[in-house]
Amino acid sequence: MAVTDRVRPAPPVRQRRPERPPRAVRRLAFSQRLSRWDVKLSPYLYISPFFVLFALTGLFPLLYTAWVSLHDWDFIGGQGTFTGLENYQFVLAQPFFWNALGNTFSIFVLSSVPQVLLALTIAAALDANLRARTFWRMGVLVPFVVAPVAVGLIFNNLYADQFGLVNEVLRGVGLGPVRWHSDPLASHFAIATMVNFRWTGYNALIFLAAMQAIPRDLYEAATIDGAGRVRQFLSITVPMLRPTIIFVVITATIGGLQIFDEARVFDQYGLGGADRQWQTLTMYIWELGWGQRDFGRASAVAWLLFLLIVLISLANFLITRRIAHQGGRK
Repeated sequence: MAVTDRVRPAPPVRQRRPERPPRAVRRLAFSQRLSRWDVKLSPYLYISPFFVLFALTGLFPLLYTAWVSLHDWDFIGGQGTFTGLENYQFVLAQPFFWNALGNTFSIFVLSSVPQVLLALTIAAALDANLRARTFWRMGVLVPFVVAPVAVGLIFNNLYADQFGLVNEVLRGVGLGPVRWHSDPLASHFAIATMVNFRWTGYNALIFLAAMQAIPRDLYEAATIDGAGRVRQFLSITVPMLRPTIIFVVITATIGGLQIFDEARVFDQYGLGGADRQWQTLTMYIWELGWGQRDFGRASAVAWLLFLLIVLISLANFLITRRIAHQGGRK
C-alpha cells in the first residue's frame, strides 16, 4: 500500500509591526501637582499645630530643665559650671526631699481614690432620669471653674484651728477641735478635700459622657432578667467604663502628684507648715528655685518628679489593663 507524503505548507511569514514611537512623558500641570501635594501633606499640616505647641511649651522646657539640672545654676549668675549628677545626689541626701515625697503621696492617695469613686457615683446619678438634668450637670462643673486660689482661701477659713466652721460643728456635736494646721494627717485631709471639691465634678462629666455611649439595650435586657440598679451598675456600667476609668486614674495621678495651689494657699508662710508637715514636691521645687535661688537643684527635683509620675502612671496603666483583661476573660 503506497503512502503518500503530505507536503505541509510553510507557515506564513509574520510581518513585524512597525515600532511605535515612544510616548512622550506627559508632564503634570502645576495645579495637578499641587493637588497631589495637598492630599499627601494636608493631614500632617492639620495636626502640626499641636506638635509645634507641644515642642515649644512641653518638650523644650523638659529638655531645658534636664540641662539646667546638670549645672550649678543660680538666679543671678545664670549657667555655671557643669556638675553632672551632683545636684541629684545632693537632693536625694536631703531629708526635706523625702518628707515632701511622703506628703505628696499621702495627699495623692487621700484625694485621688475618693475622687474617682465619687465621680463614678455622681455620674451614675446624673445618668438617671432626673428633672432639670442640664442644671445638675452644669452645677457639678461649677467648682472646677472657680479659681484654685479662691478655693484655697475658702477652705483655709473653714479649716481654721480657732474659729473655723468645721471645728465649730465638731464642738456642737460634742467632739474636740482638730488642729488642721498642725497635725500632718489632718492637714493632708483638709488639702485633699480642696482637690476633691475642684476635680470631682470634672471627672464626673467625663464618666457621664462615657455612660451616654453605653447601649441602652443592655440595661433593658438586664431589667427584664430582674437585675436591680446596683447590679446593673456593677455588671454593665463599670465593665463598659474600663477604658475611661484608666484614663481618669492616669490623669488623676498626674495631677495629684503635681499639687501646688491648694497646699500653697493653705499655708501663709509658703513652706508647707511650721514643720513642713504638708510640703509637697512642687512646693519644695518652689522653695529651692525662688527661695534659695538654686535652679540647678530645683530642676533636679523637677526631673525626679517627672520620672516618678511616668513610673506611677505606667504602673497604673498596666494594673488596670490587667484587671480589664481578667474581667473580659470571665
